Amino acid sequence: MIRLDPGPGGELRLLCLGAHPDDIEIGAGGTLLRLVADARVRSARWAVLSGSGSDREAEARVAADRFLEGVAERRVTVDSFTDSRFPTEWGRIKEALETIAAEGAVDIVIAPRREDWHQDHRLVAELAWTVFRDQLILEYEVPKWDGDLSTPNLYVDLPRWAVDRKVAILLESFPSQRDRAWFSADTFEALARLRGIEARAAEGLAEGFHARKLVV
Repeated sequence: MIRLDPGPGGELRLLCLGAHPDDIEIGAGGTLLRLVADARVRSARWAVLSGSGSDREAEARVAADRFLEGVAERRVTVDSFTDSRFPTEWGRIKEALETIAAEGAVDIVIAPRREDWHQDHRLVAELAWTVFRDQLILEYEVPKWDGDLSTPNLYVDLPRWAVDRKVAILLESFPSQRDRAWFSADTFEALARLRGIEARAAEGLAEGFHARKLVV
């Protein structure tokens, strides 16, 4: 078993990266809730790269505060890069990530998956690996129309309460997404159940991540 902490008695410094509001919450919300509840998180830097100046920014901030409730040291930012056009802003997005990296050390970077077929997710994932070279990077998955999910190689066992709270926060915090066919409790719970089966999780629920480099 790999312990997601920097050492005995240590507390995690997390960086959570999302291309859009709701990415982090969908991909890693249950994991974050579990780590916070277990008092494993010392600080959290939450960076969403699009949505600034819109209703989506307000949604993102509300959701982040709810997922990080209990973390005293936290900072949430929502940037203004153009949704669905991230590849055209490659240089500026890399500069934004380098600025975040210069703010202080982190232990774990939670980021999108490099094989994600959404170009914005994929670019953030690719750049994360060029900027954060001394951290554990966990790539989360986001279900969508593209059908790009693959088998994770790292699972986080989740209690039922964490999945229930994750789903509740998502549905309550992102009213702008409720008309999307995939944005539903059924979707989020089904993926958690599938990953729970694969992980033989205690309560049958888990989140899956892709971890390309692990040092133990």
